This record gives sequence, structure tokens and C-alpha cells, in this order.
Amino acid sequence: MSALKAVCVFCGSSSGRGDAYLRAASAVGAALATRQLTLVYGGAHVGTMGAVANGCLEAGGQVIGVMPQRLADREVAHRGLTQLHIVDSMHTRKALMAEMSDAFIALPGGFGTYDELFEILTWAQIGLHQKPVGLLNLDGFYTPLLQFLEGAVTAGFVAPRHRALLHVAETAEALLQQLEAAQDACAVPGKWTLLTDA
Repeated sequence: MSALKAVCVFCGSSSGRGDAYLRAASAVGAALATRQLTLVYGGAHVGTMGAVANGCLEAGGQVIGVMPQRLADREVAHRGLTQLHIVDSMHTRKALMAEMSDAFIALPGGFGTYDELFEILTWAQIGLHQKPVGLLNLDGFYTPLLQFLEGAVTAGFVAPRHRALLHVAETAEALLQQLEAAQDACAVPGKWTLLTDA
């Protein structure tokens, strides 16, 4: 049995053009529910955030949302979740989502999604956790970013072992399989530690 129990999905309050991104987000949510994995996400009812939450809930899954008070005040919070945590800041939001999750998936999105993705990758790089991180490259959305990362490796700014921390797939099922395999291979599954001077 996989060590994964909860997966954090980074996505956005926007829907993107067309309905492909909403369908993909809903499919990710449903795939998590099918595997009896809890969804942890940003707590909104709009955009791809709303779609991933609804996809999971409609498939019988458990969904935990985490939202700063400032955004909750704008009435974008999803009120049908299993749990909704209202926190004081974006920093607290990201820390709590990371603490509650065993793996991370970034869907196509905007600045907020990129921020969350690269922060969690940086935390893995410096040893704060050993939780797998995945990127859903729907219809080649992230291909330019992946090419950029390969250029950063070639230029010597990203070590190959750190580039390898990011798992990539084009479907939810394929990505979840990669994340489960990566987590099961960890020496300390779900490790979450603070750095010390030792």
C-alpha cells in the first residue's frame, strides 16, 4: 500500500480558456478520490480550484481547503468541503498545506501556482522534506518551462539531481503513479523536518 494519504494540488482561481483545464482539474480530483487520497488545496470554489475540489467531492473523496482570511472575506471560499481552514496569511496557508500533505501536484495556472510549485521544490532541494512533487503537463502547457529548466541545468544553476525532484506526466493517473512510486522509494516516507545547524 502506498505511503501517500493526502496530496496537495496547486491550481488557480482562473479557469483558463476553454474547458480543457477545468476538465483536467476535475479529473485530478476524481483520481484522488478513487485512490482514497485526501485532496489538500487552496480552498476556493472558483476556477480550477473549484473544479478539482468538486471533482474529488463528487467522486466521494475528502477535501481540505486552506484559505487566508483576506480571500475568504471576498466570498471565494468553498463552503462544501470536508474541512476549511481560515488562516492569517499566504505564508501560513502554504506552510499548513505542505504540512498536511504527502505529495504535491501543480496544474496549469498562473503566478500563484508557479510560486507554490517552486517554493515546495526549493524546500525539497534544501532538505526540508522528502515529499514528491509533480507537474501535470496538460497539452504541453508546461513544456516551455521544462525546456527552461533544462537550460538552467546546462548553465549550471540547477543540479541534475534537483531537476529530478520534479516528476512530469500528461495525465492524472500517470502522475499519481509516479508520485506513489517516488514516495514509496523514500528512505523516510513523508519526512518533514526543520533545518538545524547540526
